[in-house]
Amino acid sequence: MLDRFAIPLLRPALNALAGPLVRQGVSANAITWLGFGLGVLAASCVAVQAFELALVLLLASRLCDALDGAVARATQTTAAGAFLDIALDFVFYALMVLGFALADPARNALPAAVLLTAFVGTGSSFLAFAVLAAQRGLHSAQYPQKSFYFLGGLTEATETLAVLVAMCIWPAYFAPLAWGFAALCAITWVSRIAAGWRLLGEPAPGPEATHE
Repeated sequence: MLDRFAIPLLRPALNALAGPLVRQGVSANAITWLGFGLGVLAASCVAVQAFELALVLLLASRLCDALDGAVARATQTTAAGAFLDIALDFVFYALMVLGFALADPARNALPAAVLLTAFVGTGSSFLAFAVLAAQRGLHSAQYPQKSFYFLGGLTEATETLAVLVAMCIWPAYFAPLAWGFAALCAITWVSRIAAGWRLLGEPAPGPEATHE
């Protein structure tokens, strides 16, 4: 929901940071891998309850996640690069939640499991629509700079980063934060299902419809 506001605000600063990297020949894919590596370290720090260091690594990881796109746009965007970015992002988010479950299994395991399930819902609806929209030649007017058309919602990258930051700052409140964000993810999933059904132009299934 907040990505549409955050992206235009951050783009000038990201472009300024990307310039020296492009001149030094640093590739977007290298930055993507660096961001993922920092994210793995952040999740590892969460698991051993080094939450302050985890927060620093988390923010550095997400800076790389934003910079790789700026570098790609300044050089050449590729489908392979977009694929790598998305695939690693989903694993990173899951690892952060797993880290909190490992940090305090007795209190965090169940809310972490529910949040991961919610992530599967938002992630699958996000990717499934993007694939089918590309097949039909649909394009997003809301996010024209993106490599593919995806559906927004209450829980986009900005909101997910905000809740992960909150979890690192207040780890004792992981459970209520996880329950609350899982509920928002569920709302996002329902809204994406409805919007995807409408935009892809499928007729409503009748009583005799069958599914394989």
